[in-house]
Formats: sequence, C-alpha cells, structure tokens
Amino acid sequence: MTDIVLARALHVLAVVLWIGGVGMVTTVLLPAIRHGYPPAERFGLFHDLEQRFARQARFTTALAGLSGLYMVWRLDAWGRFETANFWWMHAMVITWAIFTVMLFVAEPLFLDRILARRAAAAPEATYRVVEWLHRGLLVLSLVTVAGAVAGSLGVNLFAW
Repeated sequence: MTDIVLARALHVLAVVLWIGGVGMVTTVLLPAIRHGYPPAERFGLFHDLEQRFARQARFTTALAGLSGLYMVWRLDAWGRFETANFWWMHAMVITWAIFTVMLFVAEPLFLDRILARRAAAAPEATYRVVEWLHRGLLVLSLVTVAGAVAGSLGVNLFAW
C-alpha cells in the first residue's frame, strides 16, 4: 500500500464519519427532538447530544484536512486550484473550512453562548435557525461529496 492509497483511505473514512454524522444529526436527531420535546427543552437537549458528536467531528474534520493537504502536496496537485474544472477541490476546501471554523472557533468561543441566550428568549425560532443551518451545511456537504467523487473519476458534474 502506498502512502497515497493510505492517505485517500483515511480521507474517505474521515469524510464518511463526519458528513454521515451531519446527515444523521440533520435528518434524524433534529426532527426527533422537534417532534418529541417542548420548545423550551429542545435547544438544551440538542446541545447536550451534539457535544458528543462534536468531539468525533473535530477529529474527523482534522483528519480529512490533514490527509487532503497531504495528498495535494504529495501529488503536487496545487494547479487544480487554478481552474474551474476542479471546482470540487475548491468546494472541499470551503466545506472543510466552514466546519473547521464552526467546530474549533465559533462554537466553543461564542456561538454556543449566543444560541443558548437566544434559545432562552425565543426557543422555537432559535431551534428553527439551528435546523436550517444544519440543512444548509448538509446540502453543501452532499454537493461537495458528489462533485469530489465524480471529479476524482474524471467527470465534471457541472460541465456544460
């Protein structure tokens, strides 16, 4: 097994755990809490449960970022960022950067406190915002994954 094969395998496993978890949170956990708990309890319960996933997500986003950077460096694939045909490379970096900022900076430093304060005053509206943010991140992630899989096989999903 070459280093590139190992890096790609680690990259894919990290993305599967990370984005699969985002999918589960968005399509199963958030709706279950919405339908099973009163508005005043939703955000607190979601926050407690999401913290367990956040540890996994921090590890897997870090692993995805490091393995992706290693592959770009090792394959000297920097030129792919100079063309729109490799839009999926840009999408991977942007998706990774958004999640990394959310997980390592925004949530621990200020976002959790802002949302908790907002949820105390307007629980229903705050929970709706949390759901829509997760849906948006999931859509971005799925488009990125589909584009990356197709692109790594030489197919541009959006070539016209």
